[in-house]
Amino acid sequence: MTVASVVVDVKNLSVDHPFDYLVPPEWEGLIEPGMRVIVPFGSRKVQGFVVSLKEKAEREQLKAIIGPMDEQPVLTEELLELGEWLSENTLCLKIAAFQAMLPAALKVNYEKYLVPAGGNPGEDPGYFRELFQNRDKIGWDEALRLVEKGALYRGIREGLLRVEYRIKSKGTVRKETYYVPAVPKESFSEKRAGLPKTARKQLEIADFYLEHFHAHSAAELRERFPQFSGPVNALIRKGMLKKEEREQYRDPYEHQAVEPSRPHPLTPEQEEAIRPVRRAIESGEPDVFLLYGITGSGKTEVYMHAIRQVLEKGKEAIVLVPEIALTPQMVARFKSRFGDKVAVLHSGLSAGEKYDEWRKIQRKEVQVAVGARSAVFAPFENLGIIIIDEEHETTYKQEETPRYHARDVAIRRAQSHRCPVILGSATPSLESFARAKKGVYKLLKLEKRMNNMPLPSVEIVDMRKEMHAGNRLVFSRLLMEKMKDRLERGEQTVLLLNRRGYATFLLCRGCGYTMVCPNCEVTLTYHKVSDTVKCHYCGYEGSAPKRCPACGGEHIRYFGTGTQKVEEELKKLFPEARVIRMDVDTTRRKGSHEKLLKDFYEGKGDILLGTQMIAKGLDFPNITLVGVLSADIGLNMPDFRAGERTFQLLTQVSGRAGRHRLPGEVVIQTYAPDHYSVKLARDYRFLDFYRHEMNMRKRGNYPPYYYLVLIVVTHENAMTAAKIIHQIASFLRGRLDERTIVLGPGASPISRLNNKYRYQLLIKYKRDPNLFPALKQISRLFIKEQTKDGVGIHIDVNPYSLL
Repeated sequence: MTVASVVVDVKNLSVDHPFDYLVPPEWEGLIEPGMRVIVPFGSRKVQGFVVSLKEKAEREQLKAIIGPMDEQPVLTEELLELGEWLSENTLCLKIAAFQAMLPAALKVNYEKYLVPAGGNPGEDPGYFRELFQNRDKIGWDEALRLVEKGALYRGIREGLLRVEYRIKSKGTVRKETYYVPAVPKESFSEKRAGLPKTARKQLEIADFYLEHFHAHSAAELRERFPQFSGPVNALIRKGMLKKEEREQYRDPYEHQAVEPSRPHPLTPEQEEAIRPVRRAIESGEPDVFLLYGITGSGKTEVYMHAIRQVLEKGKEAIVLVPEIALTPQMVARFKSRFGDKVAVLHSGLSAGEKYDEWRKIQRKEVQVAVGARSAVFAPFENLGIIIIDEEHETTYKQEETPRYHARDVAIRRAQSHRCPVILGSATPSLESFARAKKGVYKLLKLEKRMNNMPLPSVEIVDMRKEMHAGNRLVFSRLLMEKMKDRLERGEQTVLLLNRRGYATFLLCRGCGYTMVCPNCEVTLTYHKVSDTVKCHYCGYEGSAPKRCPACGGEHIRYFGTGTQKVEEELKKLFPEARVIRMDVDTTRRKGSHEKLLKDFYEGKGDILLGTQMIAKGLDFPNITLVGVLSADIGLNMPDFRAGERTFQLLTQVSGRAGRHRLPGEVVIQTYAPDHYSVKLARDYRFLDFYRHEMNMRKRGNYPPYYYLVLIVVTHENAMTAAKIIHQIASFLRGRLDERTIVLGPGASPISRLNNKYRYQLLIKYKRDPNLFPALKQISRLFIKEQTKDGVGIHIDVNPYSLL
């Protein structure tokens, strides 16, 4: 007797542990750990994940598994262990951890329906006159439309009706029809000779098969022989052909021609950088390398040489790239080097395309996975390296449950597989660079551009002076002059509108003053409804000033400019310019992001205008000017990482210009020209920025000196949310180490979202053995409020957004 331990798909903390089920004799030897199964749970059927098998049950009268959902495991043993680790470290349910590792196509839908139980409910005029109409079941939603809810529940109580559940997998396999020779070629030729001369179409198709004696798809035959179905069916009846349904992968890149490319020889600097990585690959050491390389220094080529070494050893590689940098150009680079060994996983693919790419990995048909954050879970079983490009990007942290960081998951997987990790960036996160400085990671450097081209020259424009000179436009006079020059020379310009987040800040257009919290060194958020400024870290609140506290001027306004408004101004200034706008609105449709970039690459646009999505992955030879329209907006977010993000963005976008033979220029427009992030980004002085920012973090008790935990409580009633967050704060303060800091509680910066009020508190700690046990207790203490009263308690370990 085999017993399976199964984690069930029920989102409830009280059942967040494996349940034992009997494996029926007919499934003995076929069910394995990592498979999904259908199991009875209470009165319904649910999906579950088999986490282990054993010979003995711990109790009698076990229910049996209804059946498997998969022919082979969808989670490897290593991924099952990773799921347990993820659940423990992000404080999420086990089922949420397992589901996060799978493509959306493997998620299931639960269909609730009614079936007759006992008598024939169709004969009961009081309850169910029109309900079944000779059907053996009816969907729950349809039943509610036909009969009132109370009547349905009476029918269930009296045994006339029974509720059942059906589990429907979203995963679909695409099939294509093929026509295959049914006999050897010699026999086929003999049969062809016996065809009547009047059957011209049959003869044509038979001759085509004799010339190309293999399977042909229906689509191919239709193209060659428009009226093919009749003659082909005749050849099937005569035993010459047979029809087959074959599985066909959906290939999102089938129309993208990719020329194979050979590895470029590495420069001495690249060779020196890759040497320790090569040693780690050979020795199987799970070292973590931080590759700090300026923009255009050839980090991608280093990655590819490392991957080639891994593939030669028969192992596999994962390459993570930020979603916005995963351009067709980036994909083409990997496909041209490694051909059909590459699978691509990112949100621009349809669910079916992603499912097929995932199945190629699962079936060991590819050895390299290139993708965004969730590609870190690619089901490889023999990993030789994991690479995270642009490792500083905040999109590597998932904001929904499970709230994992891809970097942490990659390092954990690398330890299991005994393989190295490369974290690459021109602007590493402070946390990673600090770890490299301490020797936790190994630091590698690339300080020269590949073609020895200089980094673009950067000019800062003080927009306060522009305003005083009478220029009310969003463009400075210098930037307008340089754009005009590029249009005349037939060169391209990239314009970045650094607009992010929800918060609005107050800014004096006369002197550049912005209001900062006296306790936290973060910008105060302006609330228009109450006309106040607030700090969402410590709760400080004050009235919004009518005059600037610094210069006394009246040019105080809340700040924010949209891409559409900028596009309109561009068209007025340069009516002949072809402007391509890239933002959330223009890239919503599938494939639109790729098409806009392709158009710009092919010279169909003179100016590319966009938000942060244009700051990454562009390597176009004709871009010689980059303009940053509003460097301040990122700076003035109520976030301790605001300076770091601004420095990173300005450095990254500057690196888009002058990457080839034409020199590049950058114009940064700002109301804060003396801010250290702006000045140090202008001069590409990362090390000076690192030192300055680390001092700020130390003073404020922020990462990397402290770890953070954010707890957010949500509810439709503000008083309920506030009451629970205060109870949580009291509970924690009585249990945590005295050196652990609890800030708040208070209203979240986004105080209401989706009709729910949000209250939060922030925990800062170094080492506190009491913290995680206390956090686990919180969810259990408030289980009634969460399951029955609709209270949401969200715990984010090491959050990247505090909004």
